Amino acid sequence: MAKTIEEIDLAGKRVLVRVDFNVPLENGQITDNTRIVAALPTIEHIVGKGGKAILMSHLGRPKGERNMKYSLQPVAEELARLLNMPVSFASDCVGSEAETAVDFLSGGSVLLLENVRFHPGEEKNDATLAQSMARLGEVYVNDAFGTAHRAHASTAGVAAYVKPAVAGFLMQKELDFLGKQTANPEHPFVVILGGAKVSDKITVINRLLEKADTILIGGAMAYTFALAQGRSVGNSLSEPDKVEVARAALAKADERGVKFLLPVDNLMVDNLDFGTGTVGNTKVTPEGEDIPDGWEGVDIGPKSVALFTTAISSAKTILWNGPMGIFEIEACNKGTFAVANAVAENKEAISIVGGGDSVKAVKQAGIADKMTFISTGGGASLEFLEGKDLPGVTALDS
Repeated sequence: MAKTIEEIDLAGKRVLVRVDFNVPLENGQITDNTRIVAALPTIEHIVGKGGKAILMSHLGRPKGERNMKYSLQPVAEELARLLNMPVSFASDCVGSEAETAVDFLSGGSVLLLENVRFHPGEEKNDATLAQSMARLGEVYVNDAFGTAHRAHASTAGVAAYVKPAVAGFLMQKELDFLGKQTANPEHPFVVILGGAKVSDKITVINRLLEKADTILIGGAMAYTFALAQGRSVGNSLSEPDKVEVARAALAKADERGVKFLLPVDNLMVDNLDFGTGTVGNTKVTPEGEDIPDGWEGVDIGPKSVALFTTAISSAKTILWNGPMGIFEIEACNKGTFAVANAVAENKEAISIVGGGDSVKAVKQAGIADKMTFISTGGGASLEFLEGKDLPGVTALDS
């Protein structure tokens, strides 16, 4: 395990913290501050111990150029409001501007640096850029789990030049829930996987087949599994080239005695316009029947909701990654929201939600506060569950 911020004396020290402030902005206004709120415990700890918190983050994809549309300035204002204290802002993350801003800091104060991705060297993990970042701090803290799967200058590179390099509270929590809690789960362990592609999740499915009691499959990837069972899926989104992969997963589940539940009915439409969020005629396939040509599956049906809800209600550990259908369109969101409510209603279970879309769905359903833990990492949480090493974590002191 990575060493944590609690093990370090921070008083009077310059503490360089990689946070994940990649928040959605509309017309310069933050529409969801979840990621900022998630970083508060680490920042407040540094301030409380008399350290100087120097924060760096990326925002969006400015492609290595200075594009003010992706400036972190609005984040500095929101952070000041949440902390209820002033937050200084530096118009660069390295160089004289940043170094001067750091020199002005006193113990217990906070500085946010401008977007690290304004530099082309960030995503290339450029050593010179990492060394320039390192000059700003005496302690390095990585609290950005969402970018831990990327070997960038601010996540992996800088940790080689600032020692100690440790994990923040959010990083620690992510590693604990996605690591320990799923490695040694309390049983029954129920895994809910959705989303579009089997190819994105097959490594996770294979890993979790070794630990789970039940796996529930929804979203478009269910149609690839239906093909693997010799069924027809009409015009539904599927991956015919992944049928053998799906078949192997079904065989492995059978061999290990893992319940592998696929939808028994589906909501289907004869027309879908994702851009406008509209659908044509809708029908539910009768239980066990295929989706006919000219129709497309867009959500799990009511019988599947009942089947999945029963499995979820008896779980002691629940891991959910990926929606059950096209939940962004109101006509197709019932399955995803029903699953979200079933997870929320099981008060006995540890519930872990990961992946951007499932998190969005849980928030839309208004039940985010009923989940034990919501991961801030999409790709990072998947890679971690797959058992891959995360460069942003392996770079830290163990």
